[in-house]
Amino acid sequence: MAACSEMLKREFPSIDGELLTYVEDVLQSGADEFENGDEVYEAIGAILHEVSLEKSEDDIKQICDIFLDLLKPRNANGDGGGGMRGPAKILDAPIHLKEIAASQDVATDDIQSIWVVQRDDSLKVDSKKLEKAEAKRQQKLEKREQTKTTAPAAPILQMATASQVISKKDNKMEAKGTNRSMDIRIENFDVSFGDKVLLQNADLLLATGRRYGFVGRNGLGKTTLLKMISGKQLQIPSHISILHVEQEVVGDDTLAIESVLEVDTVRTELLRKERELNVQINAGSSDPELSHELSEVYSQLQLIEADKAPARASIILNGLGFTKEMQARATRTFSGGWRMRLALARALFSKPDLLLLDEPTNMLDIKAIIWLENYLQSWPTTLLVVSHDRNFLDTVPTDILYLHSQLIETYKGNYEQFDKTRTEKHKAQRREYEAQLAHRNHVQEFIDRFRYNANRAASVQSKIKMLEKLPELKPVEKEIEVTIKFPEVEPLNPPVLQLNEVQFKYSPEKVIFTSVNLSANLDSRICIVGENGAGKTTLLKIVMGILQPTGGLVHPHRGLRLGYFSQHHVDQLDMSVNCVELLQNAYPGKPIEEYRRQLGSFGVSGDLALQVVASLSGGQKSRVALAKMCMGRPNFLVLDEPTNHLDIETIEALGKAINKYNGGVILVSHDERLIRMICRELWVCGGGTVKSVEGGFDEYRKIIERELEAAAA
Repeated sequence: MAACSEMLKREFPSIDGELLTYVEDVLQSGADEFENGDEVYEAIGAILHEVSLEKSEDDIKQICDIFLDLLKPRNANGDGGGGMRGPAKILDAPIHLKEIAASQDVATDDIQSIWVVQRDDSLKVDSKKLEKAEAKRQQKLEKREQTKTTAPAAPILQMATASQVISKKDNKMEAKGTNRSMDIRIENFDVSFGDKVLLQNADLLLATGRRYGFVGRNGLGKTTLLKMISGKQLQIPSHISILHVEQEVVGDDTLAIESVLEVDTVRTELLRKERELNVQINAGSSDPELSHELSEVYSQLQLIEADKAPARASIILNGLGFTKEMQARATRTFSGGWRMRLALARALFSKPDLLLLDEPTNMLDIKAIIWLENYLQSWPTTLLVVSHDRNFLDTVPTDILYLHSQLIETYKGNYEQFDKTRTEKHKAQRREYEAQLAHRNHVQEFIDRFRYNANRAASVQSKIKMLEKLPELKPVEKEIEVTIKFPEVEPLNPPVLQLNEVQFKYSPEKVIFTSVNLSANLDSRICIVGENGAGKTTLLKIVMGILQPTGGLVHPHRGLRLGYFSQHHVDQLDMSVNCVELLQNAYPGKPIEEYRRQLGSFGVSGDLALQVVASLSGGQKSRVALAKMCMGRPNFLVLDEPTNHLDIETIEALGKAINKYNGGVILVSHDERLIRMICRELWVCGGGTVKSVEGGFDEYRKIIERELEAAAA
């Protein structure tokens, strides 16, 4: 038995004292009755599985066989496989069963026979210990079963699908390779996401060399359509190269500038060939063909202006914020945001026939955005960009694609022209609808009045036919206006927040800023700007108390309740629950109506509030994150890039809501229009400090433009 105990402790180190005693008692009491390993497994197998989840059923059964061998060793006559268990016994005289039975005392309450062996009481199982161990085992089983049933199932996300009608003519031209047009025409196509139809009988024409801004409300399918085009789920002529800037560059030992240069596969291959040929020639090869081949390679390199490629790549990287030192660093040393910039730089350098950009300004600071706006205005090929940056859309596109009512409408000009044209178009449609409705009502009134007048029968019939021939006009669908409403808060006496001689550094070499002296009150509308890495987010975290300053003091009002919206707030939402459950988990104990009312304050209402968070668009997730932030009724908002993924209408609504809010606001944003809407004070991060700029955003933009002009010169 001692050997069994040692083996139990060795094989099952996590077994507790009570279960160990219980298993030992079972083995000891059943030692004489166990016939094979299966019977041992039936007795203790379930408990052994409980205390060792990593062991399989076969492992446990093998251990039970060993227990049986220790308890009942095979006798000497056994063959090691099926010999008799226990010591060999030889009868030296016959047994008279009749005499043995007669000598037994028979009692009705305690029947004994030769078949019942009286055991030593010390070998019996303690019933109390057995009950306690069994109860503990049952408790563990119930807990595990409960965990299995309550664990949230991973959301099953549906995939987008597309169908398209392709003309026989286009099919024949594609098969023969005779279609050399650089225009992209996708006609009569549908796009669905699960049961939701995003586009139906839609047409899309992208003329070569035009720059298209793609706009529309969040969740209508703009990003989905870009993925369909880049994934060739919608048929596009095979000779047209497409590049979709969607994923960040993989981090490895490749230098940033080399990562951009290697996109030009023709140049890369020619340079590789040049190196190989030079090695062969320098090794003493006298083959004249090698010199001819090398001359041909040099000619091709000169033709594609390969020598100018590093300078062009460096200009693009510099414009996107990469210094000379950063361009010489390995890609693995950059964060995800900088790797996305690298992906954008690679796309701009490669100049595909069709460049697809989805919210390119989200990853950029204002200086890089201004540079990108200027760079794309001379873009030579076709550009399709999804953006909600109003200023960017006023500067870059030559045309606007407007997604609504499952269709795509094309408008000439930038966003400002589109907005005017669309407004006038809607007014004209409304006037036409109202005029026809009035005309119909007038004619119908005549028909109803003289329907039973025999003298007017001909006129009535004529009017009825005229009504039938009139085209049926549908009322102009007015888009639901997005509303955002921040909670009302009680006033606080100033000063609400003060920063005195604040400094922060990650190391003696990496000083972010020093000597910051700023203050804010409940009427503050402060916008923080500056290049990436200048310390904007660090400053917000110091205000929030997430980071402690390495010098100086932060003095918050004792009644200050801060609400923080971080850049990664959306990514940190629980994607497996619906919107109502998300708020319920964060702030339990409130009525369902209160959670729905809170979501409704941020434009998440109806069935949308019951959708799984993972199935929402980026902008819808942002609104849910804002709703969650405001459940705590903060009286001071600290917002870090809140406009990422929001559509233009929602950004407009956010600006209006901030202006109506009676608490304080500190905002980091690169959206020029939003900054101009709300900004009363501009804090600029840079040069190792943070300072307030007189003249507001206009003055800051002039400073940036002067810097860009100096860099270009």
